[in-house]
Amino acid sequence: MSGHFQEFEDEYLETMYEFYERDTEALVRTGDLSSALSVSPASATEMIQRLASKGLVEYTPYKGARLTEKGLIHGKKMKRRHRLAEVLLEILPFDGNAHATACRLEHAIDDDLEVALSLLLGRPDLDPSGREIPTPSPEILKRIEANHREIRPLTSMEVGEQGSIQAMVLAPARMEQLKAIGLAINSVVARDSNGFALSDGQRVELSDALTAQLLFRPS
Repeated sequence: MSGHFQEFEDEYLETMYEFYERDTEALVRTGDLSSALSVSPASATEMIQRLASKGLVEYTPYKGARLTEKGLIHGKKMKRRHRLAEVLLEILPFDGNAHATACRLEHAIDDDLEVALSLLLGRPDLDPSGREIPTPSPEILKRIEANHREIRPLTSMEVGEQGSIQAMVLAPARMEQLKAIGLAINSVVARDSNGFALSDGQRVELSDALTAQLLFRPS
């Protein structure tokens, strides 16, 4: 049950962070919180009291609650991971409910996976709906910065730069199509003012969506 309770706490802190994004100073009433989470006011009050006992929120009965510094860090982390998951689902051939699926995925994202996703997705600032993705914690940012030059999405390749393809976030059939035109794992790709070319000089037409799904290591 502890795992389920942790997920419930994560959801409350993430939702509290959403209210914080709208107004950094306002108290969140338990009625508004219960409506946002589709739970009873009594359940919302019980969880807020639980979070207050852990030092994650400050709660004033009959008035509302706000995140403590500790709670803000955790809520921001969960919201960042949720929105990174939505960006990932956007570039995958995924036809389901992205929001609901991201809600499940965010609980499975640990520090290592957050770093990997940040690099894979090209360190996005916005989610597919145009909402700002919260900045990473100082520890995560340090790791991202240390690895940023190692492997990046092809979208970030600058004119005059080249590198070798290291990964393709694609369905097998699509990978075979690219392989047929000479683009595969370890292929060397260069970018010039006209687009992309392989090491033998053959030009390849790549859409923005496709380049977001190809990872390269700079030469």
